[in-house]
Amino acid sequence: MNRLILWDIDRTLIETGGVGSDVFRSAFEQITGTEVEKIAPVSGRTEPEIFLETLEMYGLDDPGDYFQRFVVAQAEGYTARADEMRARGRVLPGAAEALTAFDGMPGVVQSVLTGNPRVAAQIKLRTFGLERHIDFDVGAYGDDDRVRANLVGVAQRRARERLGRVFDRTTTVLIGDTPADVRAGRDGGAKVVAVASGKSDVEELTLAHPDVVLPDLTDPDALLAAISV
Repeated sequence: MNRLILWDIDRTLIETGGVGSDVFRSAFEQITGTEVEKIAPVSGRTEPEIFLETLEMYGLDDPGDYFQRFVVAQAEGYTARADEMRARGRVLPGAAEALTAFDGMPGVVQSVLTGNPRVAAQIKLRTFGLERHIDFDVGAYGDDDRVRANLVGVAQRRARERLGRVFDRTTTVLIGDTPADVRAGRDGGAKVVAVASGKSDVEELTLAHPDVVLPDLTDPDALLAAISV
């Protein structure tokens, strides 16, 4: 089997228990000097989208380096609060087992397609002990492109350059928990497995027209069948 599996992170593999929002606010305030009561909607979006919309909500202009500085401050926040994130958050049911199962499959490479900046993605997965399953060098991240659909091509190109194998719509599988993940995969050139492990239920995800919808990651046979379609 030749497959590039691209995992969404938040509410697909893990939950941070609210630490993610706390770290965002703290980093935003540190960089802009503005106290934050509310941030822009986050579900299925990239970090630069969220950051720039939050700037607009507070009438702030970006001098040009805010986001780069935010990424650094955010990473420092996640590192400092790793123990708290482990205590408040969790690995979602079936996620670790699914990652482990795919590790042993010939021809399968696992990475991430996430709105998180790369460094934040690495810290989050390392905090929960999942990083060993992921080839981060072929992943695609929020600091690669603001448009989530464009990240599919980024990951496919990196995988081709690193592994010498071509991955296209028939051999790339995006696994995520939001309608935005579904749209990104369909528009970007990947099959999509939608998992109702987040705020969207099976019915809502079905309306977005993924290739497969699963209630969670706890059925390994169903998941294997989904990536084999």
